[in-house]
Amino acid sequence: MPAGDDLFASTDGGGGSLLPPLAVRMRPASIDEVRGQGDILRPGSPLRRLIEGSGGTAGPLSAILWGPPGTGKTTLAHLVATASEREFVELSAVTAGVKDVRAVMEAAARSRDLYDRQTVLFLDEIHRFTKAQQDALLPGVETRQVILVAATTENPSFAVIAPLLSRSMLITLTSLDDGQVGDVLDSAVSDARGLDAAYALSGDAREHLVRVAGGDARRALTSLEAAAGVALDDAPAGRGGDEPLTITLAHAEQAVAQAMVRYDKTGDQHYDVASAFIKSMRGSDVDAALHYLARQLEAGEDPRFIARRIVIAASEDVGMGDPTALQTAVAAMHAVAQIGMPEARIILAQAVVHNALAPKSNAAYAGINAAIADIRAGRGGAVPPHLRGSGYAGASRLGHGAGYVYSHDESDGVARQQYLPDDLHGSADYYQPTDRGFEARLQERWTWLKDRLGRG
Repeated sequence: MPAGDDLFASTDGGGGSLLPPLAVRMRPASIDEVRGQGDILRPGSPLRRLIEGSGGTAGPLSAILWGPPGTGKTTLAHLVATASEREFVELSAVTAGVKDVRAVMEAAARSRDLYDRQTVLFLDEIHRFTKAQQDALLPGVETRQVILVAATTENPSFAVIAPLLSRSMLITLTSLDDGQVGDVLDSAVSDARGLDAAYALSGDAREHLVRVAGGDARRALTSLEAAAGVALDDAPAGRGGDEPLTITLAHAEQAVAQAMVRYDKTGDQHYDVASAFIKSMRGSDVDAALHYLARQLEAGEDPRFIARRIVIAASEDVGMGDPTALQTAVAAMHAVAQIGMPEARIILAQAVVHNALAPKSNAAYAGINAAIADIRAGRGGAVPPHLRGSGYAGASRLGHGAGYVYSHDESDGVARQQYLPDDLHGSADYYQPTDRGFEARLQERWTWLKDRLGRG
């Protein structure tokens, strides 16, 4: 068993290169070592056939791997390359350009023509390629000069051009569950490529590392390596070299104290979390709404963006079910702009709780949409003459304002007269109040008003 410090020392003992990171050393060398992704790696699946080199008579298809960090995209690309002794070339869209892509295509053509070897081009972060750069990939993918395995954390529907998508398999990877992350840690502790049993991972330390990993195997291994380093620094002098060094919860917490937040302020997670946030308020689940609020704040989302979403929800989803929800939301929006974080979280939470607990009505929202639909359909004729403006010279000669009844002159403050254009009078029924919350009182009054106005 190697001493713990040997796992962090240079390989040649004389100032040479350090050992590769634990996450690199523990990269699966076969399908059997891959954790998670059971659906896409099942026997007979397109990706498994690609990895096993059985792409069919037409040859293997290219693949676009879409998923969160640490789910195995790079690993799967390496496994594709090992099938049938294929050439493997790795590029990053962060640093590569069209010139690099074309150089790979030319080398792939030579390798195919001279040695009958296929080339796998692994392109990491393809979403960072411009349209022109992605266009440069098309000829090689079209003729299967290369097997493109592209990785992205962004939705390919938005990040990858349509011609490239249509020529590739789209494979969606998912975050690892807690059990799978735990298996990754256990393997790294015992495997000769990893810590080689020189360390023992306590149960609570293991639980902490699993939790903060957020389904990311790479993060779990990086955190484990850091915790092992902390444990080594904390080890007493003269300890027995054959005794495994225990990584405790304190070591794990010192190495990594905060869980990773799955969130990208410009990508899918931004929209997905914001959508879940709004739908949780609409669904009256206060705890879920507060969870997604916290998730956005911890990821560094602009609190003013969140406040605007709350204002919209207060009108769209709560509406007249509780008119004070909009007052709370607007007050929160202004307060957040003046105060900022971290105190703004309290103000936002109050507005979120109000929105989530309030009786819900989208009657006003549905009403304006119905009215707009009529306008766009060409409905709505001339304004009735008695409602037209009469405050200018010559209006009386046109009959504008003639016959208008001033509502405040009526005993109940309601004048019985036509307000809608002729083609909508008697047919428009935009506002349909619910029987929930404050709006239940409005429902009764609106029924009475329509009768009083002659629209009942």
